[in-house]
Amino acid sequence: MEEELIVSVSGIRGIVGPALGPLEALRFAGALADTLPPGPIVVGTDGRPSGAWLSQAAQAGLRSRGRDVIDIGVAATPVAGNAVRQLGAAGGIHVTASHNPAPYNGLKFFGADGRVLGASAGAKVRQAFQAGLSCPVAHDAGGGRSEARDVSAWHIAKVASLAESDGYAGAIRVASLRVLVDANGGAGGPAALRLLHAVGATAVPVHCEPDGIFRHPPEPTRENVEGIGRLVVANKCHLGAVLDPDADRLALLDEKGRYIGEEYTLALAADFLLSFRPGPLVTNLSSSRMNEDAAERHGCPFFRSPVGEANVADAMLAHGAVLGGEGNGGVIDPRVGLVRDPFVGLCLVLGHMARNKVPLSVLPRLFHDYAIVKDKVPLDREALPGFLTRLEQAFPGWTADTRDGLRLDGPEGWIQARASNTEPIARIIAESRSEATAREWIARARAVL
Repeated sequence: MEEELIVSVSGIRGIVGPALGPLEALRFAGALADTLPPGPIVVGTDGRPSGAWLSQAAQAGLRSRGRDVIDIGVAATPVAGNAVRQLGAAGGIHVTASHNPAPYNGLKFFGADGRVLGASAGAKVRQAFQAGLSCPVAHDAGGGRSEARDVSAWHIAKVASLAESDGYAGAIRVASLRVLVDANGGAGGPAALRLLHAVGATAVPVHCEPDGIFRHPPEPTRENVEGIGRLVVANKCHLGAVLDPDADRLALLDEKGRYIGEEYTLALAADFLLSFRPGPLVTNLSSSRMNEDAAERHGCPFFRSPVGEANVADAMLAHGAVLGGEGNGGVIDPRVGLVRDPFVGLCLVLGHMARNKVPLSVLPRLFHDYAIVKDKVPLDREALPGFLTRLEQAFPGWTADTRDGLRLDGPEGWIQARASNTEPIARIIAESRSEATAREWIARARAVL
């Protein structure tokens, strides 16, 4: 099961070698080319060592279909999405496994609007791949190749300009904030440093070379970034910002080196933006109730979608949201792009601290003291429906939402179980005012499984 090539709304992902190699990259890229409108296609990578040759294989698949390729090299995922729009491309491929461990890699697909392909468009790519469709070109024809290697400059300029137009960039400069950035060898380090310089904060870089070599496990969870807190304190920083390898997630550490986490990234960003730019807020079914509280505090509508930034983006467009994102540290401002963006999140959190003249350690007090517990277990996808049926029976009287696995809401919190979009596992998440209660619900779910 671990050697499966996982195909989902997030693209394709698998262990390099057993599941994903140059042939799969070439064929999936060709399938994408067969389903996109005419035009060049952007290709980038998150810097993993396997990304270089997987990118070349994907580019070969595109060029064999007569497509021109624009190679942007190592870039953050939101930068790649923005590059598709800036370059007028028909779509894009980002070679990345996001937060997955080092043995993994994958391909994430973008449409011409710079968004990650939604379920419907992604299904067409999958069908083309499985059917082996091809549009061969003549022996003396084929797509060309060009490079655009500084696309992050456009992206960061847009984020910084919004801080200026929204009126809080000046407060950040006056506050003279020091920010430790741990990019863990991923693609987001250079862009994060550029952003901090643009808004007048001082950057303390840690592992910001985009070499694809991870100094700690890539998912920015509490246990994986434990040592970063000591560096925050030692360097007298006001905030620690930890990125995942493709830089679409942001975890926060406060000035005392304590892990604030990913769930607070969107909640704090939303609480700040909605205070001066009220409007609908969208997040997914797996994100904390803190986001709902932030919307309620500012009198704003609140909506949830299934997990996956493509699903969140669809709901944002449907509801005219001013902000959206997911509780894994991904913030989406539609004025920048409809891709999870840690640079937007970082800028808004810094603005919150600077304008209100409070340290990061104080900001979580704006919210109820929720405890969210996240667990994962190996699970064959075919066994999931039966598990979800038994899980609903184990929580009688709770309100069920089946848009993404099963979410059950009760008087003291909620629990959700769903198949991962990126790994052969089931994710189980519970949130309550009491950590002991949330863990008891997780234990009850595991017992059912």
